[in-house]
Amino acid sequence: MKKLLVIHGPNLHMLGKREPGIYGAETLNDIDVKITKKAKDSGLDIEIQQYNSEGDIVERITRSDFDYLIINPAAYTHTSVAVRDALLSAPKRVIEVHLSNIYKREDFRKKSLVSDIVEGVISGFGAMGYIIAVDVIAQWAGNDS
Repeated sequence: MKKLLVIHGPNLHMLGKREPGIYGAETLNDIDVKITKKAKDSGLDIEIQQYNSEGDIVERITRSDFDYLIINPAAYTHTSVAVRDALLSAPKRVIEVHLSNIYKREDFRKKSLVSDIVEGVISGFGAMGYIIAVDVIAQWAGNDS
């Protein structure tokens, strides 16, 4: 069974409370339940983690004990060379996901330091973006078998 790792970045534990007009009313737990169900229904083993610390994200990525990664680096999307370098050091297939459309936000949010090294970016579809990413990974897993 292929292993999918999902990493949620800083402040995503505040979903449902933080700026619901931008991020929606669902909590991170609500989203994780949907992701887990979709992954298991797709025959994937799944681990989901949320980290506020950049170092924790880097350490988890560089363990490399997964086949595929969905990452929402959140604020680190725009600032973290360390997360970028960790992704480069663990050559896995990665999808970057953002709940909001980062290209419709403040100028500083329009630049992702990881978009050019991942397989693809899903941005602006709320929690559905994670489900789309799991669908893609399930197809990859079927083709990689």
